[in-house]
Amino acid sequence: MSIVVAYSADRYGEAALTHAAEQARKERTRLVVVNATLGNKLVDDRFAHDADITALQERLAAEGLEVVVRHDLVDDVADAVVAAADEERATLIVVGIRHRSPVGKLLLGSVAQRIILEAHCPVLAVKPAA
Repeated sequence: MSIVVAYSADRYGEAALTHAAEQARKERTRLVVVNATLGNKLVDDRFAHDADITALQERLAAEGLEVVVRHDLVDDVADAVVAAADEERATLIVVGIRHRSPVGKLLLGSVAQRIILEAHCPVLAVKPAA
């Protein structure tokens, strides 16, 4: 059993990570951090640098959490998060959400929306404090 968090290297990802870590502590379960980007992207600001992932692992371990990080280039980010949740028998997925215009939603789709619709476990969508 585990908690899976769709982590991005921005304030939305940090909000999701904070909530997921808190939930993992409460449930005394493993935290699985998924930081993925499309394999064909040259630059993705939300894909964390290796050093940042190492620091994140160390920080969470120092907080007493058992943590696994999946830091991968993938074909589809939403599929990667849902697959990780299935493989890890997740009891919860936590995702950070950001405001997008209706046109942005139409043209770009939404990773968070797809995770919510395709996940086989509950999904908690969080946003950063104002």
